[in-house]
Amino acid sequence: MALMDRACPAVIAALLGAVAHAQSQEQAPPEQEPPPSRAQERPLWEFGLGVGAVSFRDYRGSDTTHAYPVAVPYFIYRGRLFQADRSGVRSKFLHQDRVELNFSINATTPVRNNATRAGMPQLRPTVELGPALNVHAWRSKSDNVRLDIRLPVRAVATIGRPGFIGWFFSPNVNVDFLNAGGLPGWNLGLLTGPLFAARRYDDYYYSVPSQYATPNRPSYAASGGFAGTQLLASLTKRYPKFWTGAYVRYDTLAGASFETSPLVRSHNYWSAGIGIAWMIGHSSHTVTVPEYESPYDSCSGCSNP
Repeated sequence: MALMDRACPAVIAALLGAVAHAQSQEQAPPEQEPPPSRAQERPLWEFGLGVGAVSFRDYRGSDTTHAYPVAVPYFIYRGRLFQADRSGVRSKFLHQDRVELNFSINATTPVRNNATRAGMPQLRPTVELGPALNVHAWRSKSDNVRLDIRLPVRAVATIGRPGFIGWFFSPNVNVDFLNAGGLPGWNLGLLTGPLFAARRYDDYYYSVPSQYATPNRPSYAASGGFAGTQLLASLTKRYPKFWTGAYVRYDTLAGASFETSPLVRSHNYWSAGIGIAWMIGHSSHTVTVPEYESPYDSCSGCSNP
């Protein structure tokens, strides 16, 4: 399998930022504490670069785990309509105090040389596009605890044939703890929720056409529907000169519509990562950041096989 196969670019781009749900909500470094109004002046863009490592399965249900070193580019752009940060690239169509409607793009890399799929076509890289309705359900009086309900839906297409392979839906509840445990700047993010996929999507990953059936891999037709459950935890901190973070994720396929596929060899598993990025530069022009920023949950893309 090629280096970084199946790590979604959001994870590669920020390693852990893709799953660190409080990251674009991180407090400014100590010398840049926001005024009492909580409105903050931040650079229009920031850029950094670092290193890290991730460990993950070839696809959800695979029994093969790989660990890889990764480069960690760090880029944030805080435009009025277009934004990019460690949670992905998005355009905001609606941004109210309680509700956001975002548009996001994500992608995955191919799976090669997986023993379970031996003799079958390789899984191609995909591009994912779709909206996400984010509801800011609750904020503590101190604003250090934030509860969001996120409803991302993406259309998925492979690069090359077969093309469009259906939809992936990953509704989730996300809780952010800023200054977790009373430690200034340390932010803890927790997320959990079910996963759902269209029949065509599951067919691409989990069906076994009759021509590829073997005595140990009988033919199978995936039906789509419930695709298991994910749980995520991340811990991050932004220092004046660098950012660091780590995450751990647990996946279970219990009850998934494709659970009996012969391509599913593991029903419960963990993945994790750690990284650090050093700040290289930022714009002299600043913009006012509202009381809180609620980024698109790009790890819905990372939930894909």
